[in-house]
Amino acid sequence: MAQIVAPSILACDFGRLAEEVRAVAAAGADWMHVDVMDGSFVPNISIGPAVVAAVRRSTSLPLDVHLMIDEPDRHLEAFVEAGATSISVHAEATNRLWRTVQRIAELGAKPALALSPASPLELVMEVLDEVDMVLLMTVEPGFGGQRFLPSVLRKVARLREIVTERRLSTRIEVDGGVDQQTAGPAARAGADVFVAGTAIFGAEDYADAIDAIRRAAKGT
Repeated sequence: MAQIVAPSILACDFGRLAEEVRAVAAAGADWMHVDVMDGSFVPNISIGPAVVAAVRRSTSLPLDVHLMIDEPDRHLEAFVEAGATSISVHAEATNRLWRTVQRIAELGAKPALALSPASPLELVMEVLDEVDMVLLMTVEPGFGGQRFLPSVLRKVARLREIVTERRLSTRIEVDGGVDQQTAGPAARAGADVFVAGTAIFGAEDYADAIDAIRRAAKGT
């Protein structure tokens, strides 16, 4: 599968949200990544469905919505209605993963699961066949601008082995500290979706930043 670069709007200038979204889309972004935080599952509070809807009005790119929230089932419909293409829920945030994954699919979005760095892959194994993607956090969820945790690469590699053994098409996404230095090792471990925030929105040229991450992931 082709490598996907997904800029995270958490790092953009929210005063110019529509302009920023259009700029990274024009610069070659494949998806837009939207981080939702509730101040409970993670310490910070970020955005809700209204901002997702604003992003949807600004681009036709797939919206990759990452819910870092407790009780995600209560909010799935609102985010799908706002325009989410895929929704990642944390396996640590619910004890009814089967129902959550099924509900996302019923609503018309692609279901995905997320894991924090210290959480074991076993949390998602029983529903792996039912999801389009697994998001492996390469920093602790809840804060932008953190350094990439190389220890997570072992988890990426193990998940890629399992996906291959089961002959699944499940994508593996990495999120946190991803830039042109870390995208290569993550890709070699088995990742194929790369979420980058400050590495893109903090760059002078968005196209150069996206291209650098994509080339690093491809090993070119």
